[in-house]
Amino acid sequence: MSARRSTDLPAAGAARNGLGSERLSLGVAARLARYLQVLIQARKMGRETISSQDLASWTHVNSTQIRRDLSGFGKFGKRGVGYNVDSLVSEIRKILRTSGQHNIALFGAGHLGRAIATSDIFADHGFRIVSIFDVSPKLTGKKIGGIEVRPLDDLEDFVSSEEVVVGVLAVPADAAQDVADRLVEAGVRVIFNYSEQLLDVPPEVTVHTSSPAVDLLYALYFYLA
Repeated sequence: MSARRSTDLPAAGAARNGLGSERLSLGVAARLARYLQVLIQARKMGRETISSQDLASWTHVNSTQIRRDLSGFGKFGKRGVGYNVDSLVSEIRKILRTSGQHNIALFGAGHLGRAIATSDIFADHGFRIVSIFDVSPKLTGKKIGGIEVRPLDDLEDFVSSEEVVVGVLAVPADAAQDVADRLVEAGVRVIFNYSEQLLDVPPEVTVHTSSPAVDLLYALYFYLA
């Protein structure tokens, strides 16, 4: 199995964090992504500023660690005021190299696929679902959340023409590997996998598998310990 996950980082920021000249450590990248998630939700709530203590309470990351993570990339906050939410969202996106818009192809128009297509889970972070693919002829041509469902046969041409950078798999486990193989062949290098299938992909392809059960086990460990 050769699935892996990595996060790129601008060289200057990496050097200040002692992380080398090219990449963040997995821990720093994961924490920055979590900060970004909380900041976006805070912005939706109308918050203009946020303190490291606020971020700590919502992310369960020590406030000292938060200040250390952020100070490695510049001075973003003011003592007694906190961080400007809009500014920090922009800066973290630059650090994680997620500024701008990135096109996603979603595979699976079942209950999970529909939930993903009609939510803001990706749009909030600059990702746009440009199409949904499904093997059911009954669903072809229909729209879910304003997005057209296409037959799987259109995958390769569509990925190329729409410059799709991420494939999101919301398909049954027994179909996931086949879809992943076709995505890799079409040039997609990032796959987000909602199925329980362990995907076998080349080393240059990044796979992130999302499992509510695993997240729950992780949370319960700290609750019960």
